[in-house]
Amino acid sequence: MSLPANPLRRIEPVSISGLKPKAPATGQPIMEYVNPRGLYIDPSYQRSIGERGLRQIRKIIEHFDWSKFKLPTCCYSENHAGQTVLFVLDGQHTAIACASHPHIDTIPVQIVEAATVEAQAAAFIGLNTDRLGVTALQLHQAAVAAGDKAALKVVEVCKKATVSILRGTPGGGKFKAHETVAVQAIGGLVARRGEEMAGRVLDVLSRAQLAPITGLHIKAVDLLLTDDEYCQSIDDSELVTAIMSLKTTGEDEAKVFAAAHKLPVWKALAITWFKKCRKRRLKAAA
Repeated sequence: MSLPANPLRRIEPVSISGLKPKAPATGQPIMEYVNPRGLYIDPSYQRSIGERGLRQIRKIIEHFDWSKFKLPTCCYSENHAGQTVLFVLDGQHTAIACASHPHIDTIPVQIVEAATVEAQAAAFIGLNTDRLGVTALQLHQAAVAAGDKAALKVVEVCKKATVSILRGTPGGGKFKAHETVAVQAIGGLVARRGEEMAGRVLDVLSRAQLAPITGLHIKAVDLLLTDDEYCQSIDDSELVTAIMSLKTTGEDEAKVFAAAHKLPVWKALAITWFKKCRKRRLKAAA
């Protein structure tokens, strides 16, 4: 008997030499059929559905196919009324689509152990860290809810500098002064420079009334306040004045300068601000 051109392959274990497999901290998930209209979302670490998410939900409804269905991951917890209910940790778009579909009454979900908000948020991070479409802002919000030390440092540094981390892009894309969604850039700044210097960088940008404060701005001011080529001849207040004076033209000038000199735009922006900044006199060497 001849074998098929592409015979099925059996799942085989790989070598775990050199690894130290961790024993699961919780029990195995269980699977249950539930009414999707009885599921809950915790907004402390999951953002509300935006226009893009709504389009995705509508697409799922119109083209629903059980063969493409992925079980939402849920856990039991208490709602605001003290009732034990199922919270969706992952798969809220699928759950909402099924709750909206007129031909679907129940769906299978997998239920895991995560009793506290911190545990639920940590599970959300674990499920979504490497997933496309899950934003850094969502992961940051979940990390804060989970009590992650690095995320809490970011919140504290921003608070001291009067910088507000938004939960998402505002309607119409209209930001106010002091607002930002550049949580990755801020997290990197805190990790790289420490809380004090990170706070100083953000304080300059906050005082300059930028709306929003972007990763580009953060990298530019970080360079100016830490690089010996620049930091010894300017002070924070003069830098704030320079940034404010170029608020409407600075980034356009930086893009032209970057193209002409083959520099990253953030570095060109730093140089543009530096040129505008009033320099302090350096004491002559004795």
